[in-house]
Amino acid sequence: MHTNYYFLRQLAPALTERMRGYRVAVCFTQEKDELVVGLTDGAKEFWLKGQLGANFPALALPETFQRARSNSVDLFPDILGQQVETVVAWPQDRVLQVNFRSGARLVFKLYGPRPNAIFRTTPEASAQLFQQKLLADADLKPQPTTPPAKSAEAEEPTKPAVQTKLPPPLADLPLRFLRTQGYDAGTAEAKARLVNQVLAQLEKPAHYYIIQLDGRTRLSLLPLGDILETLPGDDPVAAIRRFVPMALGRRALEMETKQLRQLLERRADEASTAAAHARQRLHALAHEAGYRHTADLIMAHLHEIPVGATEIEVLDFYTNQPRRIKLKAKEKPQRTAENLYRKGKNQQIEERQLAERIARREAEALTALERLEEMDTVPALAELRGLRTWRKQHGLDPTANAAIKVPGELPFKVFEDRGFTILVGRSAENNDLLTQKFAHKDDLWLHAKDVSGSHVVIRHRAGQTIPEPVVEHAAMLAGWYSKRQHDTLCPVTVTPKKFVRKPKGARPGQVVVERERVVLVKPGNPFERN
Repeated sequence: MHTNYYFLRQLAPALTERMRGYRVAVCFTQEKDELVVGLTDGAKEFWLKGQLGANFPALALPETFQRARSNSVDLFPDILGQQVETVVAWPQDRVLQVNFRSGARLVFKLYGPRPNAIFRTTPEASAQLFQQKLLADADLKPQPTTPPAKSAEAEEPTKPAVQTKLPPPLADLPLRFLRTQGYDAGTAEAKARLVNQVLAQLEKPAHYYIIQLDGRTRLSLLPLGDILETLPGDDPVAAIRRFVPMALGRRALEMETKQLRQLLERRADEASTAAAHARQRLHALAHEAGYRHTADLIMAHLHEIPVGATEIEVLDFYTNQPRRIKLKAKEKPQRTAENLYRKGKNQQIEERQLAERIARREAEALTALERLEEMDTVPALAELRGLRTWRKQHGLDPTANAAIKVPGELPFKVFEDRGFTILVGRSAENNDLLTQKFAHKDDLWLHAKDVSGSHVVIRHRAGQTIPEPVVEHAAMLAGWYSKRQHDTLCPVTVTPKKFVRKPKGARPGQVVVERERVVLVKPGNPFERN
């Protein structure tokens, strides 16, 4: 209710008492959606700070303020030297207006989705807007609150209406408070009594309450939700000075806590899913006839295979069951067995890598779940500083999975993984552009080994090590966008870009790698979900 009419009508006279006679010394902005006005009477200072962002509009009243030496822009030059006469709240609205003795006025419009500040040198002068995109605010004026007078003939004696409903300028808190007092089930007389009691409390509150309700920190004129602090009801300036910094800090805590929870839940879910997929693949490999198994059968029955055969049926001495094996008519059986033995070796490597991947991903899921449990049990995480320290200790970034926008004109395939950007070249010339012009020396460079294919780059992030799952996904892309696309396993070169150079006279896309490590992956696009 810090922007509600019932609070602003109490804040306005308190500001008039504090600010009357003060002159505007500075008016500037140094952060997005923030307007700062500094006033002085020659001996003392008074500060107004309009928080004019859509997420949390507010009029803050810091006791002191230090202007930054850079990134600070003066605004409303005609306001300098203006002397305050009064501060008023617009009737039944969320607007506070500062009236100057010259006739100038500064209006703080505190509407939730579109706050603004409007300055006029005279009531009839053209408006100067803080949020210049909100052009309709140039015509903003107080609305009349008294109905038009009726003619004598039309006047009829009327009985005063029993007020059972709250007036429109109220926020949601008074209605929720009424419901806690049994408003919905009450009779008309009981409802009227409750409404009048609430209106009396709003008109002259005994206390201001900083409360926690539905995960939000709010200023209330009524006791509701979890009461964090109770402040005297005769000093709205002190209340707003206490509430705004506290609310901003708690909003930052709530937002970062929510982001961290989403990040950890996403990591746990992703790691569990990846482990389940790897387990399924490992199970399939363990229960199908392997390449080595088939090669052994071909070599054992080599003398029985006629020349040019495309299929043979033999007795499988592993299972004691008949088995059909397909052959290539133009390939010798010995050559087929040799290829199968090579694939069998790769299959063994794949099984070992799958087992390692299962163990690694299950450990990642368990770690993420443990961190989630810590967020509910560690008392220090109830404070923003403690949360940020804990996040840093465990290498957690609440924006790790947020999309990093890459300019749309870049002619590369772009993928995002755990906050890291992966770029894939589209052609030989495009590979040169990616590797020679766009990649930084600390970026990680990947390419399918010994075949033509796309260059792949993982963008480096300062102070962060690229996780192995990101390297693995990028290597799968390097295999997928190469001539090894349909191989069971593909060796991929991985190296920092600083170890990749282009010899003079080399063809487009051709480079020399001076230092490398090789990873074996199954080619594919891990970012395509079927």
